Amino acid sequence: MMAFVDFVTNPQLMVMLLAGGAAFATIITLGMPYLSQDTLATRMKYVASEREALRAKLRAEMEDRAGSKRGTLRSTPKGFAKKLVDSLNLRTMLESEDTQLKMKMAGFRGQGPIYTFLFFRIAMPPIVFAIAAFYVFFVLDLSQPPMAKLGMAGLAGLAGFYLPNVFLQNIITRRQQAIQQAFPDALDLLLICVEAGMSVEAAFNKVAAEIGVQSVELAEELGLTTAELSYLQDRRVAYENLGKRTGLPGVKAVTTSLIQAERYGTPLGSALRVMAQENRDIRMAAAEKKAAGLPPKLTVPMIAFFLPVLFVVILGPAVIRFTMN
Repeated sequence: MMAFVDFVTNPQLMVMLLAGGAAFATIITLGMPYLSQDTLATRMKYVASEREALRAKLRAEMEDRAGSKRGTLRSTPKGFAKKLVDSLNLRTMLESEDTQLKMKMAGFRGQGPIYTFLFFRIAMPPIVFAIAAFYVFFVLDLSQPPMAKLGMAGLAGLAGFYLPNVFLQNIITRRQQAIQQAFPDALDLLLICVEAGMSVEAAFNKVAAEIGVQSVELAEELGLTTAELSYLQDRRVAYENLGKRTGLPGVKAVTTSLIQAERYGTPLGSALRVMAQENRDIRMAAAEKKAAGLPPKLTVPMIAFFLPVLFVVILGPAVIRFTMN
């Protein structure tokens, strides 16, 4: 036992062990940079591939959701309409930034819907003029001179020039109503995702996938915003584009809050909670306004259909008894 203790406590042995440990540590320190692999490029490549896969998945989902209505998010211009618009140079004469914004608000993406819209703006006046002229000259028995009838058909043809605008505005209105109905619920889902620790992009992506059952239009807009947040250098532009595409004051207020939260570092959860309540109040106010407008609308149907039947039910037995006596 004493021999083992003397062997362990031998100064020469201790110096040899310390020297060996120092040499081994020196070798490891100098050799590790050459043995370790730089995984930064691999990680960045993986992130890029995941981002592209996410974009492709979102694009496929949006196309599937909108396939029953328009086929794809972006349609390619082709056919007779494109040739006519290009030959007459209608894009220079009739197209403007307001037209492009309205097409986006209606949910039409790409150049194909713009060509179709411009084609119908130039094609509807002669079509409506021909229909109105046939109706005025051959269907109606008017005592007006031919020039007056021709003027009436001309006014109808002039109104046909604005029919595509009316049609487009109706689509925008229906789309805004669908988005407005589902937007408070989407804000609640977004608030839950953000408070759970998800990033804004992941939260938008999750809400777009969940809200599609209730509103395809809102899911499409949120999916586009997710894609823009992933590749635009300025995230503020993505939020502003969402407000412009919807055209709703509630959505614009939420995008402004998101911009301020990212710029000044304000809590995003509290802002989303307030905005969700405000949009819910807007939806309730719209429902109350519609309910308040029902009595005037029901007055004429009640007078025309309900009261005569009521009078028959009340006075019918008395009339039958009087006639029998």
